[in-house]
Amino acid sequence: MTIISLNQTFTRWDELLTLILASFPSMNGRIDPPSSALKLTTESLAEKARTEIGHVAIDGEKLIGCLFLRPEADCLYVGKLAVLPEVQGKGLGKRLLTIAEETAAALGLPALRLETRIELTDNHAVFAAWGFSRTAEKAHPGFARTTFVEMRKVLAPPICVARLTAFFNDPAVPDSAACDRR
Repeated sequence: MTIISLNQTFTRWDELLTLILASFPSMNGRIDPPSSALKLTTESLAEKARTEIGHVAIDGEKLIGCLFLRPEADCLYVGKLAVLPEVQGKGLGKRLLTIAEETAAALGLPALRLETRIELTDNHAVFAAWGFSRTAEKAHPGFARTTFVEMRKVLAPPICVARLTAFFNDPAVPDSAACDRR
């Protein structure tokens, strides 16, 4: 299995749309309002990939997972994290979130943020096990009740080996040692 970035060479939009729709069937009839995934088209997915940071997991020739990332002022938003049902529970979702963490670190963003529907308590539990905390309850426009929760994961700051070494007074490293921001 490989995970690739969605860039201008990616052309499998029909398959990506099928993957996303196949990953969320358990939500149909359970959540209100219906999932925004149902409004996606191949054209809107291609546009999403142009304006956001997309990744897709491929096993052989089959698309099996994806996620889209959007930098915000104080975090990296994780959206459309999708894994085919037959692959769920095998670590792919967590692997995709690791890419989100690496992307946030590269962009200098200290946290990940996602939204999940209030009814999907199993998702809340999975995200909590992966280090996310519930930070807000919100409602879609036109709804008086909570329809989704926001969850965040604060990321550890990068470790600067040069500064750690200087801290422990290694004479080989000057006190002014700086770290590259990656």
